Amino acid sequence: MSSAATARQLPGAGDATTRTQRAATVAAFVSHGLLFASWSAHIPQVKDHVGLSDGSLGLALLGAPVGSVAAMLVVARVLPALGSKRMVQISLLGYSLAGPLVGLAGSLPELFAALFAWGAFQGTLDVSMNTQAVTVERAASRPLMSGFHACWSIGAFAGAGIGALGVAAGLSLTRQLLALAVPVLLIAGWLTMRMLPDPAAPAIGDYKSPGRAGAAGNRRMTGQPTPDRHRAIRLSRPVLILGAIAFASMLCEGASADWASVYLRGSIHVGAAVAGLGYTGFAMMMVLARLSGNRLLSRFRCERLLPVLAAVATAGFTAGLLAGGSVAVIAGFGCLGIGLALVIPTVNSAAGRLPGMSPGTAIAMVSAWGWAGFVFGPPIIGQLASATSLTVALGVLPVLTACIAAGTARALALRGCGAGPETNPASHAQEQARAPGSSHGHCRSAAG
Repeated sequence: MSSAATARQLPGAGDATTRTQRAATVAAFVSHGLLFASWSAHIPQVKDHVGLSDGSLGLALLGAPVGSVAAMLVVARVLPALGSKRMVQISLLGYSLAGPLVGLAGSLPELFAALFAWGAFQGTLDVSMNTQAVTVERAASRPLMSGFHACWSIGAFAGAGIGALGVAAGLSLTRQLLALAVPVLLIAGWLTMRMLPDPAAPAIGDYKSPGRAGAAGNRRMTGQPTPDRHRAIRLSRPVLILGAIAFASMLCEGASADWASVYLRGSIHVGAAVAGLGYTGFAMMMVLARLSGNRLLSRFRCERLLPVLAAVATAGFTAGLLAGGSVAVIAGFGCLGIGLALVIPTVNSAAGRLPGMSPGTAIAMVSAWGWAGFVFGPPIIGQLASATSLTVALGVLPVLTACIAAGTARALALRGCGAGPETNPASHAQEQARAPGSSHGHCRSAAG
């Protein structure tokens, strides 16, 4: 189904490109990043308040990502029935109210449980707002996902600053999060009333023969996967490929967040202030690339643009590690930010267009893979560094970005995404015959 046809069939979709409706999705992304990052500055105070060692704190901090991944697996079943609009509203309320409980925890089990609950709402909001973003993007008939994720990064940057100011002012985590919850619920909550209903899942043809895709495909089209189909969706080739790309990207992102400063400080022997520039450069270049992403995806296809950006990350980060100087390493992390910036937005957008699958279900499964990479990335790098050196361990990152370059160039689910000449129909049919269940060409509607 074309995006234009989708827009005509959606209630209220004629207004889908108005500022208010796009602002609703932007508000959800900003709110998610704002609340997520605003508590990071309070972690030392929470650690002292609960009386935790470094090891116990690390165990407690696993609560949030574990809760997120667990929630995403549940949301994969629930979201198609409730719709992304209602799920955004429910999860935004829960996310705003569960955060203050973290500051009230008085023991390790309580802190883990509070972070698990907060992470569960965080993961639910992540999936539901990305699903709504796909709906808005399809109705607008042009790329928007990169801009939405740039807004998340901006919200996270603002949240980190607010958290630092809160700590300096002696404001407790609970009071700070309650104070932030008020504008989030009043502004973002009100804007969510203008969100669009989700369309049905994209039509799916007969997988065995492209020539039989007509009536048979229409009979097999469904917007809400039955319980018997959830396992098939989780194990379908397009979901696994997109999930693997998301896993590799988020592993690199998590490793950069946790190890950039450590590497610059311990291996390059720079000062503490300079060491902090490693991840700062990564995050800044990621934001800039995402702000440019909508325009780039309007000019270039995904299968051409993403491999080039990933190649920049591979070459730049490898050169930084080999050069070994502080400037080269910081620049290498900046190249890594450029190379990864558009991966998660584009993968989520592609997942939301997989034929025969509910957008929410596919996005939930791919997001769960991504968050797993974010969780396991830092420990993997740490174990490799213990066995070899941190320089060698970080060498895994350009290997993964090279895999991302190859994967995004060949993934059929990403074919035709972005601008460029139309794919040859005969080639499209041949590729579908070779790879049943692929979503070749369905991202094209976002390019306009």
